[in-house]
Amino acid sequence: MKRTLSTFAKNTLRSLLYRYRHTTASRWAVFFIDIFTLLVAFVVANVIRLRTAAFLDWPALTIEFLCFVVIAGICYTNIGTHRSIIRHAGMFDIYKVLISNVLAGLFFVVLNLVNNNHPIISDRYTASYSVILMTFALQITFMLAMRLILQRLYNDYVRRQRPVRNVLIYGAGSAGNIAYNALSQDQSYNYKVVGYIDDDKSKIDTALNGIRVWKANDVLNETFIRQKKVSILLIAMPTIRQIHKQAIINRGLDLHLTIKAVPHIDQWINDSFSAGQIRDIQIEDLLGRESIKLDNVNIVREVVDKTVLVTGAAGSIGSEICRQLIQYKPARIVMLDQAESPMYDLQFEFRNDEKFKDMVDRMVFVISNVKDRLRMEEVFRTYKPQIVYHAAAYKHVPFMEENPYEAILVNVFGTKNLADLAIEYGADKFVMISTDKAVNPTNVMGATKRMAEIYIQSRSTERTHFVTTRFGNVLGSNGSVIPLFKKQLAAGGPLTVTHKDIIRYFMTIPEACNLVLEAGAMGVGGDIFVFDMGKPVKIYDLAQKMIQLSGLQNIEIKEIGLRPGEKLYEELLANKENNIPTHHPKIMRAEVRRYPVEDIDRAYAELWDLMPTLDSIRLVGKMKSIVPEFISNNSVFCTLDKKNPDEQKA
Repeated sequence: MKRTLSTFAKNTLRSLLYRYRHTTASRWAVFFIDIFTLLVAFVVANVIRLRTAAFLDWPALTIEFLCFVVIAGICYTNIGTHRSIIRHAGMFDIYKVLISNVLAGLFFVVLNLVNNNHPIISDRYTASYSVILMTFALQITFMLAMRLILQRLYNDYVRRQRPVRNVLIYGAGSAGNIAYNALSQDQSYNYKVVGYIDDDKSKIDTALNGIRVWKANDVLNETFIRQKKVSILLIAMPTIRQIHKQAIINRGLDLHLTIKAVPHIDQWINDSFSAGQIRDIQIEDLLGRESIKLDNVNIVREVVDKTVLVTGAAGSIGSEICRQLIQYKPARIVMLDQAESPMYDLQFEFRNDEKFKDMVDRMVFVISNVKDRLRMEEVFRTYKPQIVYHAAAYKHVPFMEENPYEAILVNVFGTKNLADLAIEYGADKFVMISTDKAVNPTNVMGATKRMAEIYIQSRSTERTHFVTTRFGNVLGSNGSVIPLFKKQLAAGGPLTVTHKDIIRYFMTIPEACNLVLEAGAMGVGGDIFVFDMGKPVKIYDLAQKMIQLSGLQNIEIKEIGLRPGEKLYEELLANKENNIPTHHPKIMRAEVRRYPVEDIDRAYAELWDLMPTLDSIRLVGKMKSIVPEFISNNSVFCTLDKKNPDEQKA
């Protein structure tokens, strides 16, 4: 019978609390509870002083208590002890409880001192020092206990309805403590922190929030994870080095944990942090090296108060170049692209983002294609750009293998249009964005980019300096492998890779664009810059990591074979090229073969004369004569590497 009543009472309490789980207690209800606990504390203090309740002077005590209520009530309302949400009470709320009661106690101590020297109140109605001390000491205890009890009731009978997730926090510093508090207040899950991990030996075997701090080896193992039923590893070290972070992530993924991270404090909303800001680890966090930081002083010197033209401005690279350029206050930034909808989106972003508002009047948006010589001449004549960042290009290997005419027209002759006009209109710098696919190219796209490199390298004059930046794949760019994998994961798989052994170099969009700006500043003409991109990444391993990070199960990785023109390994330098160090340890200048200007002009004129034929075989054959290292792979043009193109036509 007793057990039945006990169960009924618990279930009733749980039901009531769950029904009102989103209801916040009235602040005046909290205030009156605090006054009630003050009454209890006052009575207990007097009983303790007299060791019995029989000799209490109740009329006098009533007056004394009313004085306590008035003074304590004034302190509570001014400091706001009753305004906190009890279920989320934290250290600041404890501080308010302490301060309000200490101030009230000090008032009565001062009142007693004054009354002893200049009696204004009968001793009968004046509380003794011991009663004052005990009352407010007990009141602090009761107020904190009441808040803890309500929190415990809420956590035990309401939050228990939510899924429980056991968490390990990597980092027992201030960020780890903040992360713990944020998890404790989260409304979506009942997070339970089962341990902290830290690399600082002085913190091992200590406790934070009553939870033990461990060495990584003691907890990041299958035995501990299984026993504690850990499902999440939260990295609470916002300034951690990338290499260390990657090692932690890989270790967590090997244990099939969900990996999350506390963002840097600069990304906190209104300088505060909540569980909603804890982010999932992105594949970019597995880049494998520290992000490259460049000297912005050089960029400022080059860009400030200059007119800048950016082609391909609506693309992944071009748009980020524009975002970074705007920080350096150019006199005017002309953004050019042939893609109407992406340009509209870019224009909308810049005109409506608060951080760009001071530069809106300096922005020009132009819809055009770099292959249109007449339109390009109008742009140069109208705006007279002093610096050109040329990011416009066709870049998708299989498409360009099927459409060599268009690849040549845009990537080769579009670049030629811009380079010639830059000289004609006296631009100071021309910076072209190239690709590692231009090195020992095996496809039409890579060969056209190499031809663009060759042309602009030969054009440098004392007035106009031409610079090339050459880098690998960009994480998250339009059409790159990362967005493709994300779409395939969203569809439930499979993830497709062309070959199990294919590898690529990767970098992030911001650092790629920062490199372009720095190269433009440091180049003196005819330069091709490459940089240390770290270790190449195996695409198959990348797919496996993305599946693990997604938390999905039974996602297949399917090998579909190399696409036309694709090769297993990309390179940053051709066989006969060497690296020359620059002032930046991560940036090198490629020492490449230089072609006589007369030979280039003659070869490109011959290629131009072939364009009206629309004959892909003859066009690609001519490209191979200009770029002898262009050897096709897995392509219909492989036959041209065995026979002369004229013989092939015959």
